[in-house]
Amino acid sequence: MTPRRGGGAARTVQGGPSASGGARGGASSSGGVLRSGALPEAPATRTIVLWCPDWPVVAAARAAGEPPEQPFAVVSKGQVFASSASARRYGVVRGLRLREAQARCPDLVVQPYDDALDHRAFEPVIRAVQAAVPGVEVLRPGTLALRARGPARYYGGERAAAVTLAGIAADHGAPGVRVGVADTPFAAEQAARARPVRPGERTRIVPVGGSAPFLADLPLGVLGDADLAMLLGRLGITTLGGFAALGDDQVRDRFGPAGAFLHRLAGGRDPRAVSARAVPPELRVEAAFEPPLDRADQVAFAFRRSADDFADRLRAAGLVATSIRVGIVDERDILLERVWVHPRWFDAADVVDRVRWQLAGGVDPTGLEAPVVQVVLEPVAVDDTANHERGLWGSGPDERVHHGLARVQGLVGHDGVVTPRVGGGRTLAERVVLVPWGDAPVGGERALAAVRDRPWPGKLPGPPPATVLDRPRPVDVETASGVSVDVDDRGTLLGEPERFRAEGDRGGRFGPVTAWAGPWPLVVRWWESGGRRLHRLQLVDDAGRAWYLVLADHRWWAEAVAT
Repeated sequence: MTPRRGGGAARTVQGGPSASGGARGGASSSGGVLRSGALPEAPATRTIVLWCPDWPVVAAARAAGEPPEQPFAVVSKGQVFASSASARRYGVVRGLRLREAQARCPDLVVQPYDDALDHRAFEPVIRAVQAAVPGVEVLRPGTLALRARGPARYYGGERAAAVTLAGIAADHGAPGVRVGVADTPFAAEQAARARPVRPGERTRIVPVGGSAPFLADLPLGVLGDADLAMLLGRLGITTLGGFAALGDDQVRDRFGPAGAFLHRLAGGRDPRAVSARAVPPELRVEAAFEPPLDRADQVAFAFRRSADDFADRLRAAGLVATSIRVGIVDERDILLERVWVHPRWFDAADVVDRVRWQLAGGVDPTGLEAPVVQVVLEPVAVDDTANHERGLWGSGPDERVHHGLARVQGLVGHDGVVTPRVGGGRTLAERVVLVPWGDAPVGGERALAAVRDRPWPGKLPGPPPATVLDRPRPVDVETASGVSVDVDDRGTLLGEPERFRAEGDRGGRFGPVTAWAGPWPLVVRWWESGGRRLHRLQLVDDAGRAWYLVLADHRWWAEAVAT
């Protein structure tokens, strides 16, 4: 199950990647004759999907007080995340760098992308549709799904239901909603996103049993797996129909369960069913202090009752919060706001700790710049409690590790306990990212993985060394005649490495070099007066150890070693 993000509860789309592609020929929707090892096909779930185009732009423009009809874009990590229709006419599309976007459209209005804003702005739409038709599933902000049978019977047909629900969504802040109706949630969403058959048409209904032919001509990119699309493209398969024509067993053996799941989507055999979203009670809590409090420990103690209330509301709704937003307002009317992420989920004590850390950093309980008048707490990401229940015999060492680290963190402060992550960059030191225990990296693990995979100029190819030294270790690299190896201004080695010695290793004796590669130049901060030009070298000594060396100011240093 995949947790949805947002301030309220969100149920999940049941199913997910299957271990088998299922049966096609000879299998009925209720079971039928199955091939060996296949799973029965899930019965078709006639689905209505409501999709609001450019919802991130609509939400951001509304929050900024700007008309969304003008050239408008929301930006994440220096790239366009979403753009308005008028901006796209200038060539401002998703993935475009901000400078290029502004060059193409000088009048472009830019706002940073805020995932939490997307969810908060879409909540009135969810509640309005939920009030009209029970059983609404939130696919993402701007996109809703629901079973078609009930609304179609109530409103007098699928088209009438689609038009009515689109009107309700538009009345509550989702303009230009487009509706798709098909046999599966995936096909219904693609129908909503498809180009209208007639100008101005906002509803696309795929006939019963027609999902597979409708999907057949769509490009592989709609599956959301760029690597799979690239690989199939090399094989000459560019459409969902071509992918669906492959055998289930072939796809499962080659691409695994995830590929088999996408294969079923391409063939109009989505195994997921729409599940209702329960509208939760209001989960936001506030605490006002009169007179204002000027000590972090006083604020944390006073907020404890509100934290307990927050935990009780989540428990009553059957939810846990995995990410929260804490806003602190001081008497200068300055808002200090931060989003906190938890490795499991927040209880009341965890919330109080975050409030205290946010105020004083866990160092000085009297370190407030101004007395605090209000603390606001709201969930950013929630999940069903069932997904976080402890096992029958507890969760073993992981639970003990968490409690131990959390206790130490409570003593030494939020930044006192960190965990390493592999990030981006060219040098080994740059690639080590230290994240406070319980926090997610900025942008999340997916963003960190994208940074890690960037083609950094000057980055050495993998595999990376096994051991990165805490401090560079001085070493000597010499030619056969005992002359220290250096690098000239053109980046060429002055002599061939023949002898190697690491400080404090083997009694200070030189050993032969059995293999070497390099050098690779690296210019560090060339735009500043303190920038330096470094050179890197890899070599293997007679003990079989591979050393990663850096030449700085005509002196060799070891930064890493692999044995």
